[in-house]
Amino acid sequence: MSEGRNGHNGHQNLRTEQLGAVRILRIDREDKLGALSSDLIAGLELEIRAIRQSRETRAVILTGTGRGFVAGADVAEYHETSTEAFEEYQRSSRRLFDDLERLPQPVIAAVNGFALGGGFELALCCDFIISSEKARFGLPEIRLGLLPGGGGTQRLARRAGASWTKELVMTGRTVRPEEALARGILTAVVEHEALRERALGLAGALAEGAPIAVREAKRLIDDGLQQELGAALNNEQRVLSRLFSSPDGREGIQAFIEKRPPVFGTQECDAHAEPESIENGA
Repeated sequence: MSEGRNGHNGHQNLRTEQLGAVRILRIDREDKLGALSSDLIAGLELEIRAIRQSRETRAVILTGTGRGFVAGADVAEYHETSTEAFEEYQRSSRRLFDDLERLPQPVIAAVNGFALGGGFELALCCDFIISSEKARFGLPEIRLGLLPGGGGTQRLARRAGASWTKELVMTGRTVRPEEALARGILTAVVEHEALRERALGLAGALAEGAPIAVREAKRLIDDGLQQELGAALNNEQRVLSRLFSSPDGREGIQAFIEKRPPVFGTQECDAHAEPESIENGA
């Protein structure tokens, strides 16, 4: 993997690093355990939009700093605010979570510490969650007389089932990584010191794959879960046919015949195109 470039990317609480085709986005608000302020949400939105347009980024790692991944919303912003301001905060959070989930590139949450409330919801928008043994997960909004508003009642139920989700939401209890792994929420639990290396290993493997096929795999699986099986299977075959005719498809087959590693992405499609461009023939 090539040497990286580091930066603040214009926001005081975000650190970015480009390692070859892997983009690392680190939330750096250690004094607040990474809590999501309105300003931080706006900064994350801008960064995610930039990643979507990036021609060099094929995989993304989202992580935190110190003891916090993201320890929920910045509750201080709720204090004595108007209902209108509260609702605007929720709308901006919703945009952020949806934009993250819909990134064409695969996203890994490398959860280093507390992932509570909006932090847990942010991780659930990622394709993979690798957890430090020191991480903790939960949806504690019930203790404030509130409920999750960033997908906690919906994305978690779709991953772990309704019963366990109801328990977490209605009690607000905190979960250790081993329990979350057993419920199918996590990809892996690792020693804290190995978190970055494990996340980079997975990101590197994703980035080495045929970029259009990787993006299409993400879209097919996510969309297919919301479709009738027959329609999803038909869509799968349509995409496969187009991939077979693509430069990467031809390169992969030729490399197999010639017994050499494939070189993917030399004629990659326009990175500005929407991920459904293959199916639509754009």
